[in-house]
Amino acid sequence: MVLERRSRSYVEQRQRAGVLEHRAARMFQEWGLGDQVLAGVPVDGLLEFRIDGVPRHLDVPALVGGRHSWLMPQQLLVRRLIVTFETGGGDLRTDAEGVALHDIDGDRPVVRYHDAAGRSREFACDYVAGCDGFLGLSRRSVPEGALRTYTYDHGVGWVTVLADTPAPRHPLLAVSEYGYAAQFPRGPHASRYYLECDPDEASVAWPDDRIWKQLRLRLGDDDLPIGEVTATSMVKMRSFVVDPMSYGRLFLVGDAAHVITPMGGKGMNLALFDAETLARALRAAVQDGDGAALSAYSATCLRRTWDYQEFSRWLLETVHEAGDASRCGPFRRELARARLERLFESPAAATAFAVLRAGVD
Repeated sequence: MVLERRSRSYVEQRQRAGVLEHRAARMFQEWGLGDQVLAGVPVDGLLEFRIDGVPRHLDVPALVGGRHSWLMPQQLLVRRLIVTFETGGGDLRTDAEGVALHDIDGDRPVVRYHDAAGRSREFACDYVAGCDGFLGLSRRSVPEGALRTYTYDHGVGWVTVLADTPAPRHPLLAVSEYGYAAQFPRGPHASRYYLECDPDEASVAWPDDRIWKQLRLRLGDDDLPIGEVTATSMVKMRSFVVDPMSYGRLFLVGDAAHVITPMGGKGMNLALFDAETLARALRAAVQDGDGAALSAYSATCLRRTWDYQEFSRWLLETVHEAGDASRCGPFRRELARARLERLFESPAAATAFAVLRAGVD
C-alpha cells in the first residue's frame, strides 16, 4: 500500500528534472519493467562543457563501454511507475492527510491517516518505507538522538528556469567569468536552464529580461532563442544525510534520508537505488526468512550516498569556482580550471568522471 499526501494529478504533472543513469535503467530491465519504463526515452550521449564560450565535449557512453543514461524527467517516470504498480495489484491512496506512524520499533507498526473523504483509517503492517521527502513525517517519527545527521550548505544558489525554447543538442554546462549556467532538454520544444545566483536572492530579482540576458552572456550565445518562461524557482545548494537510514521497522528512502544538490543528476537515482535495495531485502526477509540484507540496508545505501555526495560536491565546486574569480579568488579559480582541463587531457580522469556520471557499477 502506498499513501500519498498530494492528489494524483499533482504527482503526475509536477515538473522535475531527471537523468536516469545506466544502473537504474538496468534495474528496471532486470525486474522486467524495461519496456514500460524506458519506451521512447532519449539516451544521454555527449556532454558539452562550454568554457568561456568555447565548446568542449565528453562522450560519456564511449568512455564506459557504450553504457549510457536516459534523459527522463522524473514526472514521466512517476506516471509510468504508477501505471505499472496499479496494473500489478498495488494499492495507491492519494489525498491521504494526517498520516501518523506508531510502534515503529515493535513487530507490528500502525499507520493512521484520513482519506480524501475525511474518514479516519488505520492499519497494521510488517514494515514501513518512509519515502516522503526531506520535510516528511517519517524521519521525524524517529526518537531524537537515534539518528546522526550530517548537513552542509554549499553557499551557492541557482535560478532554475523552465522555458518553451528548442532543446539543446547536448546537455550543456557553461563556465565563464560571468558565472555558471546550464541548459538541459525537457522534450524537443522545452529547456531547463540553471543560473548561478546569490543563495539569498528572491525570484522577483530575476525578471525574464534579466534571465535571457544572463543566459546569452553565460552560454556565450548571442542568438540563443528566447521563449516563454513557464516556471521559475530558486534553489539553495544544500546536502543532508542521516545515519542510519532505518529505525525499528521503519526504513527511510530517498530524500527522507539524504538530500543531494542537483549537480550531477543523482537525487532521483539515489532514491531508486534505496528503493531497489529495500525491495530485495524485504523479499528475502518475507519470502526466505533471511533478514541479513534488511539489517545491512542502511550501510549498503550509505556507501553509494556518500560516493554520489562527493561527486556532486566535486562537480559543483569545479564549475562554480572555474567561473567568476570574485567568488573564490584567482587561486581557487585556476585550480578549478585545471580540474576541468584534466577531463579533456587525461583519459583516466575522463573515464573516472564518466563512470560516476553514467552510474556504472
